[in-house]
Order: sequence, then C-alpha cells, then structure tokens
Amino acid sequence: MTAAGAEERFRRLHRETYADLLRFVERRVPADDAEDIVSTVFLTAWRRLGELPEDARPWLFAIAHKTMANRTRSWLRRRALDVRLMSVENTTAPDGAAGTAARIDLERAWRTLSVADREVLALVAFDGLTSEQAATVLNCRRSAFAMRLARARSRLQAALEPAAPAHPRTVKEQQSWTKA
Repeated sequence: MTAAGAEERFRRLHRETYADLLRFVERRVPADDAEDIVSTVFLTAWRRLGELPEDARPWLFAIAHKTMANRTRSWLRRRALDVRLMSVENTTAPDGAAGTAARIDLERAWRTLSVADREVLALVAFDGLTSEQAATVLNCRRSAFAMRLARARSRLQAALEPAAPAHPRTVKEQQSWTKA
C-alpha cells in the first residue's frame, strides 16, 4: 500500500468511526479522559494500519477497551501508592532523633505535590529506577521524563524552603539594632 493510500484509508477510518468510538469511551470514563483515550486508539491504529482487519470497527473498540483498562490499572496503582504512603506517614511515631523535623517537613512538602509529581519522584527515589526505565513505565520519552522529574524536584524543593518574610529587612535595618 502506498503512503497516500494508507493515509486515505486512515482518514476514512477516522471519519467513519470517531464519533461512535468517542461515545463508546465517554460512557465508560470521565469526559476529561475520553478524547485522550480515543486519540491513543487512533495512534495505535495508525501504527498498525497494515494489520487492521477489513472491518476495523470492532478492532478499534477492543483497543479502546484495553486502553481504558490500562488507564484504570494505572490510576488504581497510583491510588494504592498514595494510600500506602499515607498509612506509613500516619503510623510513623516520632523517634526524637535529630532528623525528625526534617522528615516532618519532607512529609508536608510531599503532600503538597500533585499525584503526577509524586509518581515521578517515587519511581526514581523509592523504586530505584533509572530515567530510561521510569520513562518506559510512564510510556513517555526519556527526555520528557527527565523534564517532569526536574520540575517535580523543583516543586518539592520550593515546598521545602521556608516562606520568605513578608518584608525582608535590609542589611542597614539588621545592623541598626546592634549599634543601639
């Protein structure tokens, strides 16, 4: 099949099935996720265009069903991780060690992060994955993962830093009380 023929077949397939496929997905997942899932289905169809059966509609619906199942499993894993982390945080008794204050600050900062930021950081810090391995887990490029990781680290660092005073004193103001 020529490139033009493949493109035309894909365009026809998209025109004929998009609306039905979107309705199928919208009945099963939140509306925010439906278009993402449908676009993933069509991306898969484009990549495997040569393997599509003549009647591709059931195949597309099966791919949509599998994609929704994968998303649900991912969501459940993230939720389970959050629950485990929260249960560990709640059962940890202060031990009076010097690092207790730092650990409390870290726990508070961790809770301010989004679920996506926590997952990116956890893959590297808790699970010990390399950036390349973590990118595979999240189904993204290594460069995209590295950018997400850098941003998550920055947000964690910002959450750990003490708030700046509303009116910082100048050096003159700080020295003036010592000369009194």
